[in-house]
Amino acid sequence: MSKKRVLFICVHNSARSQMAEAFLKQEAGESVEVESAGLEPTKLNPLAVAAMDEVGLDISKNRPQSVFELFKEGRLYTEVITVCDEGAEKCPVFPGLSQRLHWPFDDPAGFEGTWEEKLEQTRRVRDEIREKIHEWLVEQKQC
Repeated sequence: MSKKRVLFICVHNSARSQMAEAFLKQEAGESVEVESAGLEPTKLNPLAVAAMDEVGLDISKNRPQSVFELFKEGRLYTEVITVCDEGAEKCPVFPGLSQRLHWPFDDPAGFEGTWEEKLEQTRRVRDEIREKIHEWLVEQKQC
């Protein structure tokens, strides 16, 4: 059986898709190739960096990348998973033959309040992503 290639995409590739990529790499190890990208990549969200650091995953050196660049390079994926929230107007699509999944998560870029209040909300999203990754991996083993 060939190795799964997974792409997580969202609008900015600054938080949710980066967290999902890190968790899948941690849980699946070498059994899955995983990347993340965004429609309009920006800099990493410091809330996501801090929340991931709390669980021992350093994403601070990750470089957000464009979903269009990956497509132009001819990259192919067996699974493309969008992680935009339900209200996202510009959740990207990756063309090509692949299974498409949508896992909606709130966007930390939209959180309001003090740093600590926004970090607490980001922790919630982080934990939801980690749980979804775990559930997905269990499903994959049953297939």
